[in-house]
Amino acid sequence: MPANFPEVWSARVIQLLTTQDVAPWLDGIAELDTEVIEVGSGAASESNIIHLPVETFQPEVLINNTTYPIALQAFTDTNVTLQLDKYQTKVTTLTDDQTIGASYTRIDSATRGHVVQINASKYRKAIHAIAPTADSTKTPVVNLDLSSATTGSEKADLAYNAIVDLKKKFDDAEFPVEGRRLVLSTELENTLLLDRNRFGNLLANINTGKVAPMIAGFEIYSYLAMPYYTSAGAKKAFGSIPGAGDQRASVAFVKTNIAKKTGMTKQYFAKAADDPENQTNKLNYRHYFIALPAKAEQVGAII
Repeated sequence: MPANFPEVWSARVIQLLTTQDVAPWLDGIAELDTEVIEVGSGAASESNIIHLPVETFQPEVLINNTTYPIALQAFTDTNVTLQLDKYQTKVTTLTDDQTIGASYTRIDSATRGHVVQINASKYRKAIHAIAPTADSTKTPVVNLDLSSATTGSEKADLAYNAIVDLKKKFDDAEFPVEGRRLVLSTELENTLLLDRNRFGNLLANINTGKVAPMIAGFEIYSYLAMPYYTSAGAKKAFGSIPGAGDQRASVAFVKTNIAKKTGMTKQYFAKAADDPENQTNKLNYRHYFIALPAKAEQVGAII
């Protein structure tokens, strides 16, 4: 077994966490340019935190001003501290026979489950955090009622109208036009697919690496693990079990208002040399990540 066995595997997991299984609806959103601060390293309360500046300053604009000197307006700014979400995997056991001379193929085989499960958890949490808590002018939620439709085409029409309605609410709130994204739930995506002529071929290529299609000014993506809302339009808590009347939502946002940050990734490793009876290595991983709206606005949903 190579002397640097733990370091090689740790480096490979970090590489995979940053290059594979990335949610396409987060592509192009830059990592926050801020330092990750580790608090309480090694303790049960260990955390990764960041300080996020919130841009609230909006200077008044004077039109055809004739009064001098121009009035002063003091700069105001705020700063919030965010704690990154912590993701941990259960311990994997590997015998020395499995790890001696391990190639990247063996490394990927042993660690892929850790990578996939961490990514699945963190992106599920991210889309839930991005989704609005409830309907408001700055966080519009549109209700899609398909009960009046009797054909697939009629259902697709109502679904399209809901997207246009959400666009209008974004327009009325004067959200930026550039960078609007809509992540479809499987229910809404399937409803649109019922109209093959307008949406069939368009949506069939969402996740094939091609440029995202556009509908009503939104870049369109899809995701299986969308958050649930109650029949009253309130977002369910993350991880809660959906009940009767709860609906999975499609979530829209302006990408310039989304903040994301990847924190530290740690490997925990116990050598087989310390377990002479079983000659088994043990390892698992801890990873920190967060994605959420920088401000409670420029996000919306269709339920």
